[in-house]
Amino acid sequence: MSDEPATVKHVLESGAAFLEARDVTEARLKCELLASRLMNCPRLELYLRFEHVLNDAHVNAMRRGIKRLAVGEPVQHILGEVTFHGHRFKVDPRALIPRPETERLVQAVLDWKALADDALVVDVGTGSGCVVTSLALARPALRCVGLDISEDALALARENAAALGVESRVAFARADLSDCVEPESVDAIVANLPYIASAECDELPRDVRDFDPRSALDGGPDGLDVIRDIVPDTAIVLRPGGHIFLEIGATQAAAVKGILEAEGFTGVEISQDLAGRDRIAIGTI
Repeated sequence: MSDEPATVKHVLESGAAFLEARDVTEARLKCELLASRLMNCPRLELYLRFEHVLNDAHVNAMRRGIKRLAVGEPVQHILGEVTFHGHRFKVDPRALIPRPETERLVQAVLDWKALADDALVVDVGTGSGCVVTSLALARPALRCVGLDISEDALALARENAAALGVESRVAFARADLSDCVEPESVDAIVANLPYIASAECDELPRDVRDFDPRSALDGGPDGLDVIRDIVPDTAIVLRPGGHIFLEIGATQAAAVKGILEAEGFTGVEISQDLAGRDRIAIGTI
C-alpha cells in the first residue's frame, strides 16, 4: 500500500491490486472481509465509510492480513471463523473449511418431512462439526452424533458445539459407523465425505490445496472410494425408511445413484445447489 491517506477506499483498492498481481482470486472480496472484521461492521457498510481514515494499528493489521492472503492462506483462517447456516463456526487447519454449498446438505435434512423431532442423526466425516451442530441448533430435540477419523477435527468440532451451546446434545466420536451404531437404529445419515479425484486435488486453488486437510478432499482415483466404503454400512445402521444425505461432486450423480441402488437404497434423488449444479444425493433404505 502506498503513502496516500489510508482511507478505507484506498486500502481496499491498493490491497486488491497487490493481491491480483499475485494471482489471488476474489482479491477485492477478501480485502473487504478483512476490513469489515477490523472495523466491526457489515461488509457492505464499508462503502458508506470510504473516506474514513484508518489509524496506524488498523493499517498494520490490514497489511498483515493481506500478506497472508498473498501466499494463499484462506481468508477464513485469517479471520478464524466462517458463517455457516446462520451461525459462526471456528475454522483452522484441523478441518475442511465449511462451504456455502454444504448448507444445502443441512437444509435437505431439515426439509425431510418425515424426520421426527427426536430422530437419531449421524454425521459421518463431521470435520468442523458445522453440519451436525447446525442440525442440533435447528431442531433441539434431535439426537445427534458426529463421527470422524481425525482427532484434531473432532477437537475442533467439540469446540464449535460448545461455543454454540449444544455440547450436551451432540456426541462426537473417533469411530467407524459400524463400530459405534447398532443396526437399524439410525433415522438419517448425513455426510460430506471426500469426493475429489486424487489427480484433481493438485489442481485445486492453492487456498484449498495447501491449507485444507488432504484427507478431507481426496476421494481416490475417481473421487468415490470413501463413498463406496461408507454406503454399505449406512444401509445396515439405518432403520427401514431411513434416509441418507450425501454431498457429491457436480459430475457424480449417476455414479453415486448406482452405488446407493446397489446397496438397496430406493427413490434416489439428486438435489442441486444454488448454482444449479448436482450437489446432494438422497436415498431411502
